[in-house]
Amino acid sequence: MSIKVPPPDVQVKFAASLLESRSILFQEALLETVEALSRYDLDAELAVYAPAHTLAVLNEHGLSGEMVFPVPSLLRANPRLLGYYRLLYGYSQKEFYGAGSSLGRFKSMEERGTIGRAAAGDVEDLVKGLCEAAALLIMGIGPDKITATFLDDLTLLTFGPQLRGGANVQKGAAGIQTVFNTIHDIVQGSVLTTTSSMMEIKNATGRTVFIQFAPDPDIIIREQMGSGNFRNIIAIEVKAGSDFSNIHNRIGEAEKSHQKAKAGADGYTECWTVVNVDKIDLAMARQESPSTNRFYRISDLVAGEGADYEDFVERLVSLTGITSILVR
Repeated sequence: MSIKVPPPDVQVKFAASLLESRSILFQEALLETVEALSRYDLDAELAVYAPAHTLAVLNEHGLSGEMVFPVPSLLRANPRLLGYYRLLYGYSQKEFYGAGSSLGRFKSMEERGTIGRAAAGDVEDLVKGLCEAAALLIMGIGPDKITATFLDDLTLLTFGPQLRGGANVQKGAAGIQTVFNTIHDIVQGSVLTTTSSMMEIKNATGRTVFIQFAPDPDIIIREQMGSGNFRNIIAIEVKAGSDFSNIHNRIGEAEKSHQKAKAGADGYTECWTVVNVDKIDLAMARQESPSTNRFYRISDLVAGEGADYEDFVERLVSLTGITSILVR
């Protein structure tokens, strides 16, 4: 019996990202920056910002304090090292810099290696907050367990989900683009203008129909009325994840999006959900997302043939009111 294992394409990409990030966000970057600074000055700052007893324990284990505790001169010399400490302490980028956090103004330090005007005067306060978090981390783990290898492992524990989350976002964006391209192929005979994220078409009544990316749902189709108002026609939610075990969660997310899309007097006429799992149980999917009028598979749309693809074409043409479609 032949057993087929999928190629490790994602892990290959992760490996490349890890190798690139080693010199930016990991111990390699920290040690290189430290070599260019005065050991005396670093120790003087550590004495101000880090607990003396914790520094002593780290030193006993052959570790210098900045492996765990940042100091202002270090972050000013290499602002990207803020990312090293974020990863070490276990914070995701969203948690650390996102809404509800007071740290958003420091994001450019990690991403671009620059300290913006809004953050320049607050580096010392940032260091105080980071050192408090570092002390809690050491206390929670136990100082005697800390080694350079273990610290590196901690950063990897945070970096891995960051890569996975980024890969999922990329997969989702690719899925949305695939559906958008399929729609373009179908309606291109009626297209007036097109960009990477929007199509403007003319339907049989002479009205303009806009097909465009949106934050939620992923693709929206609206007809502009003579008054300048819009008739919301179709809301499309694309779930591009291919992991069958997570399909229930993705359908639930689509349902939440479609409930919003259908709400109110200006709600969308139809809501479609496009999935990237071929073996989906449609009866189950309809129970979990009753707001979804039609379910489609990305593979059927890419193939450009079959009953489900033809249904997609017919409904798209009918609801938008166009007269010219591409014959494949």
